[in-house]
Amino acid sequence: MRKRNIKAVIPEKKDQAAKRKRKGSRGGRPTGHDAGLHKERNTVEPLINKLKARRGIATRYDKTPENYLAGLHLRASMIWINDLLKATG
Repeated sequence: MRKRNIKAVIPEKKDQAAKRKRKGSRGGRPTGHDAGLHKERNTVEPLINKLKARRGIATRYDKTPENYLAGLHLRASMIWINDLLKATG
């Protein structure tokens, strides 16, 4: 990633950092990460998991892109309505 100038989005795990530090100079440099992108990723990822909870969307059984998009819209509206009901509930 360093060779391609790509910044990590996910922070290094604590046990991986500890192992790297135990290796001393052979362990390499610590990886920096973009905390802002990580925060954004954590807001989007649960929604994607909710969308994929339906088998048809997760496995993409629809024949055409239009039908697949319609399924995504339907599932997103179901999630939105459920969240509204929970908030007022």
